[in-house]
Amino acid sequence: MKRNLVAAVGVAAMMASVAACGSDGGGEAAKNPKDRKETLTVWLMVDAQSTWPELVKDVNDRFNAKYPGVKVNVQYQQWADKTKKLDAALSGDKFPDVVELGNTETMTYILNGALGEIDPKKYENSDTWIGGLKDTCSYEGKQYCVPYYAGARVAIYNKDMFKAGAGAETLPSTEAELTAALDKVQEKYGKDKAFSPLYLPGRYWYAAMSYVAAYGGEIATYDEGRKEWKAALSTPEAQKGIKHFVDLVEKYNHGDKTKDEQDHANVMANEKAALLYGNGWEAGSITDPAGNGNAELKDKILTAGMPGPNGKALPSFIGGSDLATISKSKVQDLGEEWISMFTSAKSQEVLASKNILPNNTKQLEPLKAKPETAAIAAAVPDAWFTPIAPGWAAIEKKEVLELMLLDIIKGTPVEEATKKADEEIDKLINEQS
Repeated sequence: MKRNLVAAVGVAAMMASVAACGSDGGGEAAKNPKDRKETLTVWLMVDAQSTWPELVKDVNDRFNAKYPGVKVNVQYQQWADKTKKLDAALSGDKFPDVVELGNTETMTYILNGALGEIDPKKYENSDTWIGGLKDTCSYEGKQYCVPYYAGARVAIYNKDMFKAGAGAETLPSTEAELTAALDKVQEKYGKDKAFSPLYLPGRYWYAAMSYVAAYGGEIATYDEGRKEWKAALSTPEAQKGIKHFVDLVEKYNHGDKTKDEQDHANVMANEKAALLYGNGWEAGSITDPAGNGNAELKDKILTAGMPGPNGKALPSFIGGSDLATISKSKVQDLGEEWISMFTSAKSQEVLASKNILPNNTKQLEPLKAKPETAAIAAAVPDAWFTPIAPGWAAIEKKEVLELMLLDIIKGTPVEEATKKADEEIDKLINEQS
């Protein structure tokens, strides 16, 4: 979709100045790779440090074999404060040359002029990049980042609880069968007033919007004629999805309905829930004692596709990460080459071996037949994504969707709450964040 580029402000104003980026000088003037003497600073999220450190080492070793004089300085970041640190770094002269961004974060930095343009042809498997990642790197027909890995949400359930309550340890494939099973699980474990057969937090907007997508609704739509976004939560389709979500929350969540999903894995680890809807990797955190998990549940926690309305699977939000170079870096060419190595088919194979979804559909396909990843891999092709709009970051920051859901949980009619949310979204969605 084509849109007029929003005038760069804030960080973009800083892009006009030529500043150092942690490199030692030299740049492309040194044509021979062995003559390059710069420093390449890479910001990766802590996931890479904890889960695939051998991949980082292997890529750095291969990169240094070609550029022995270049120092690769990998700095690991936390999701909670990464963007705040990045914004501060971009306002000065000590910033990374390569940065990992969540796929809901990229548009803000593209519009601010912070990211360097890349040529997809330089990257392996770019012709089969997963759409939900590629689209968040694209603007006005140009590409500004490279898909790194993908994620999707699935049903995570305790098979022993389903077997004891509903007579089968396999999750039902339709929602009608699932709710019937949840009713039986409730009968079995309902003496514990804190137990929820399905723990679905009321402010869990990713889940709520999945039900909106299931009914053909959207958060917002793009008007090609007017070249602007328009909120769509008060359409009949979106309202039907939100009502469906809230009905499930009201019937099956016996915990605090006003919470979001941040602690739902912990709820299951404490055996206060039989089923939740979450990221595939959360199944591991439920049983990991190093992270408040319950090791006794090992081999009891399984994943499956989440049944949705109308006899179909529930559409999942497509999450994941992208990698980008910083536009004012003096070593953008080195950054692009490092990213190319880090996202190569060889590197993606390492991620796939750890049940992390690769950035392309070609290498995703085998994971659909692997029991540990079948559900999450199958959820990716039909996944939905948030509006790729200039003001989306502001909408998330103001928690417009969470507050709308909270109002509904507290008794505000869906029609009234969605109308209010649409008005707020319309004020923000077309504005530069």
